[in-house]
Amino acid sequence: MRQSRIAPCASSLLLAAACTLAGPATVEAAPSTAATGYVALGDSYSSGVGAGSYFTSDADCRRSSRAYPVLWAAAHAPSSFSFTACNGARTTDVMADQLGPLSRRTGLVSITVGGSDSSFAKVMALCVLPGQTACLSAIAAADSFVDGSLPGRLDRLYSAITSRAPAARVVVLGYPHFYQLHGTCSIGLRDTERSALNAAVDHLNSVIARGAIHHGFTFADARSAFAGHEICSSSPWLRSVDPLDLVESYHPTAPGQSLGYLPLLSGAV
Repeated sequence: MRQSRIAPCASSLLLAAACTLAGPATVEAAPSTAATGYVALGDSYSSGVGAGSYFTSDADCRRSSRAYPVLWAAAHAPSSFSFTACNGARTTDVMADQLGPLSRRTGLVSITVGGSDSSFAKVMALCVLPGQTACLSAIAAADSFVDGSLPGRLDRLYSAITSRAPAARVVVLGYPHFYQLHGTCSIGLRDTERSALNAAVDHLNSVIARGAIHHGFTFADARSAFAGHEICSSSPWLRSVDPLDLVESYHPTAPGQSLGYLPLLSGAV
């Protein structure tokens, strides 16, 4: 998916009017040598896909005013805030299109990345089709990629972040389980497939966490933040599968951003 080099910006003092078509990519406060700026990188889980209220300056990225980075910036008033996370972003896309705002003045970086590299969108598309074979085969292929190729991609990206923003605290947020097993869902995927998808998330998170810790970053586990609020729970914070809109499917809702990811980031900083 195309990545935008022009990111919407949010003033922490007036979020409602923060992202306009003419707004610059980064809003700088008074000159300061302190590393107090915030840059939000990553994929759809950071851009806010599924939460609605998308900024119109770049429709492909589906950056939402309800995404946790925007909410965190509004609550904490960083000296600058750059929101470059984009729907579908892989590690290579973050490297190519999102690192521009990083500098020695960056004090905080947040990121979710790895799911798009591992073709989770393709996995989901196959798993909604009838039959288990294609679903389970796609999950196995994703696991193989996570073991073989993803660690090197994450290492290169994490090294680039450190090089550009040496003073920043970097918080790598993981992905939640998709399903509560034996839950309230009476139709859709069977528990065999739901369990396999959750196990794939566990596998992905473990590789992401190892890479983050190796680079001295903080890993924040979204599985604990979303526990009890998966699809098929009584109060889900994730959008259920919709064969007619797979982009929105399996993504956090607005409550998932504000009650799941926002406290997760706040607790890690």
